[in-house]
This record gives sequence, C-alpha cells and structure tokens, in this order.
Amino acid sequence: MEFLTGQVKKQTLEISEIITGDYDGKNVRVHGVIHKIRDMGDIVFIVLRKREGLLQTVYEKGNMDAVFSELCEEAAIEVCGIVAKEERAPHGFEVRLREIKVLSKPTETMPIAVNKWKMGASLETRLELRPLSLRHLKERAKFRVQEGIVRGFRDFLHSQDFTEIHSPKIGARGAEGGANLFRLEYFHKHAVLAQSPQFYKQMMVGVYERVFEVAPVFRAEKHNTKRHLNEYISLDFEMGFIESFQDIMEMETGFLQYTMALLERDYKEELTLLGVSLPNTEKIPQVRFDRAKELVAQKYNRSIRNPYDLEPEEEALIGQYFKEEMGADFVFVTHYPSKKRPFYAMDDPEDTAFTLSFDLLYDGLEITTGGQRIHDYGMLAEKIVARGMTEEGMEQYLMTFRHGMPPHGGLGIGLERLTMKLLGEENVRETALFPRDTGRIEP
Repeated sequence: MEFLTGQVKKQTLEISEIITGDYDGKNVRVHGVIHKIRDMGDIVFIVLRKREGLLQTVYEKGNMDAVFSELCEEAAIEVCGIVAKEERAPHGFEVRLREIKVLSKPTETMPIAVNKWKMGASLETRLELRPLSLRHLKERAKFRVQEGIVRGFRDFLHSQDFTEIHSPKIGARGAEGGANLFRLEYFHKHAVLAQSPQFYKQMMVGVYERVFEVAPVFRAEKHNTKRHLNEYISLDFEMGFIESFQDIMEMETGFLQYTMALLERDYKEELTLLGVSLPNTEKIPQVRFDRAKELVAQKYNRSIRNPYDLEPEEEALIGQYFKEEMGADFVFVTHYPSKKRPFYAMDDPEDTAFTLSFDLLYDGLEITTGGQRIHDYGMLAEKIVARGMTEEGMEQYLMTFRHGMPPHGGLGIGLERLTMKLLGEENVRETALFPRDTGRIEP
C-alpha cells in the first residue's frame, strides 16, 4: 500500500531552480508552452512560456525532425537538454535540446498575438478574448503586481496582529444605503449582494479587536466610466481601541510603505517589464476637505460648485496640487461633510457638519475611503433617526453596540484602482482580471 506524504516528486525543473542550482553543462528536464518559434535555418529557437517567465531552448535540425514537425505556438511540451550559458537569452542561459515530448496541441490559431511585445488589440478585443490575452507577458505581469499588493496587505496586517475574516456576500440589506444594490431572490426572501463588509467587520472588532478581509464587493451603479466597476476587490480592515481616526491613516501609510518595499524586492522583474516607478510613500500629507477645495480653487482659478463632495476634476487637481507643491503621490483628504458619509460615520465633535473620516487620493484618484465609526449605541440610534432611517434589518448589527463596543474605525481600498494608478493605466478594466461593468458579465 502506498501513502501520500505531501511531498510532490518532480521530474522537471523551474527557471529559478536552474538559475540557483549548479546545472551549467548538465542535463535537465523542463516543461512549458511554446511562446514563439524562431527558425534560423539549421538552428531553431523554441521559446517556452513558464510561470516564471520565458525560457529559451535550442533545436538543431536533423535531430528529432519527426517530433519537431508537430510543434506549433501554444503547444504544451516537455523537453530534455543541456544547460548552457547564453547572455542574450532570458535569464542568461538556454537549454540545448535532446528530447521533445508533445503534451498537447492547440486546435486553432491564436486570434491575437500574445507573443508580440505589443498585442495590437483594443481593450474591448482583449476583454472579449480575456482567457487568451492574459497569456501576454505584460498582461500576466500586471496581475503578478496585483498579487504583490494583496500579499503586502495580508502580511503587513498580520504583523500588526490583525485577524483575517470572511464575511457573507449575500445579505438582507446593504451597509452603505442608497439605491446601488444588486437585489436577488433568496429562497423566497429578498436579499442583496454586499456593497461592503462594513457591518460584519465592525461586529468582529467586538471579537478580535483588529480584523481584515480581502473579498469582492458589488455596486449596482450605472456608471460607464474608466474608474468604475460593478464588482471589485476591496481590501478592508477595521481596528478597535483607536485614539483617533489618525490611527487608521497611519496604519494605511504603514501598509503602503511595506507593500512598496515588497514590490521592489520580489516583483522587480514585473515592474521593469511594465516600466513602473514606485510612488513615494515616506510621508503622506493630509488636508481637510474644505481646505482642499479652497486650495485648488485658488491655484487653478476654479469655482467651488459642490460644497459637499469632491468632483472627479477636483480630485485630479488636488492630486496635481500636492504633487507640484510637495512632490507627494498620495494625499489624505479628511473631514468629509456628514451629509455625504454613511450614518455610522463619527461626526467631528468640534463641528458636526463634518465627520472624522477621510479619502486617500493617489495621483488624483480616490482609492480609499475610511474613518472613525460611532461606537456608542445611543449616538448611533440618534443618527439613524436623524437620517430618517429605521432599524429594520439592522437588528443584529445594532445588538453589537447595545452590548458594548470600543472606539474603532477602518477603511476599504479598491484593489483594481490602486493597481491601475500604480501601473499608470488609464482604465480600471485593465487591472481587473475578468471585469464586470454595466455591459459585461462574461467571460
């Protein structure tokens, strides 16, 4: 009888194993997908696409010609050959082939050129052919960087004693209010898709004090812009026993600093391929909402049209102002008007027209919304009445506060927006693996 031990027996090597091992002049076995075939006459370069990048192999005609005739781009193969140093090859080495085994072959020609430096296809075409366009090296690199952001979020918050949670995405009502809810029938009951994990992460502050979640959220907004998605990944955290909402901004600043260092260390190859320069996170300025409006109105000769919210153009100008004046890529805009914040936002005791809340702008685009929450049940109940709301559907949420909650607050970061700005993309769909917008529910 055989037993599983959890140790996978590998017959093949990966690129990193060849680089770090003593394999020069030795026989190795590798597998991959044929990215490109370059026929130079007697010699053919067969470039393999692997999870770590490209691997150059060399085939000499006259040897295994029958097998070679079966090869085509996007075929999966396993090869055996001798490792040889070659500075012009990716990673500084190539494999000179002795054996080729075809594992699978495509039945159709690729409709887009994933092996070219530029695909030469529109965004719409790339999204329609997403399972194929993602094979392109630059497309793959975008989502490797995005992986690094999520990894940084998790690693940093774990280091700060946060507990990861997983809240439900089907609920009885939304946490944010408003009409941007996806409604559905749930076993003959009315339900909605979660706009945010807000209620649940606040509840869990009463359990673990510090919690975070990485999960999708859903907004039934009919915006068809370059900055909106109807499903996106939100990086959320909530922390208890805060002294002020400044603690939350400091925690986010620490996350950004940690993550940029992680990307620089472990994702340098992807950043280089994409031509990305990481932003400055050493110090992030903060400015009050009303003061930010005044600054951009004065400097850019712009009238203030909406005193309760920031228009996209204003966000862009605030980002421009702090880049020009302070060399800052990020800026915290604080004390948003109570009128534009959810009922659970803590009002500023010095002026209740404003809240102890903030947005983080990155290069003029809002990527984070956060702030201090009301933790006193009486105050929360008064705010609900003042907003003309009822407690119906929020009984479990409010029960949390009737049984005591510490001062707390938190935030939500839009992963796709953060990735978009980091990579210098113009459309958030570029940084959504399979985007969902007003006209797209597949692939």
